[in-house]
Amino acid sequence: QVVLVESGGGLVLPGGSLRLTCAASGRTFRSAAMGWFRQSPGKEREFVSAIRWDGYIPYYSDSVKGRFTISGDSAKNMVYLQMDRLEPEDTGVYFCADSARRRNSGSYYQSFAYDYWGQGTQVTVSS
Repeated sequence: QVVLVESGGGLVLPGGSLRLTCAASGRTFRSAAMGWFRQSPGKEREFVSAIRWDGYIPYYSDSVKGRFTISGDSAKNMVYLQMDRLEPEDTGVYFCADSARRRNSGSYYQSFAYDYWGQGTQVTVSS
C-alpha cells in the first residue's frame, strides 16, 4: 500500500511563498507521475500541477502557471511544489497524488489518472 504524506502548508500573506513536500512510502514499483490537487470550501477538487517521471515533464493549471514550480526525485519518492506570489484564491487543502501507470499526457490533469492520495495540507493566503 502506497502512503503519501504532505507537509509544508500554513498561513501566508498575499504575495508570499510556501513550499509543499510530499513523501511516498510503501511503493514496490516506480510510479509514472505525481501531482498536486487542491480543494477550497464549496468547490470541487482541482488540478494544480504534476510531474511525469519519464523525462521529468511538468504540467500546470493556467491559474498557477508562472507562479508555482513542481520538482521532485523519483528515486527518493519525493515531489515538491514551490508556490510563489501566492494569492487569496490559492487558499485550500492541497493533496498529493500518485499515478502508478503511464498514461497519455492529457490524463495527468484529471484526478482519475491517480491511484493514491495523501490526506492533504492546509494552505491559507490571507492578510
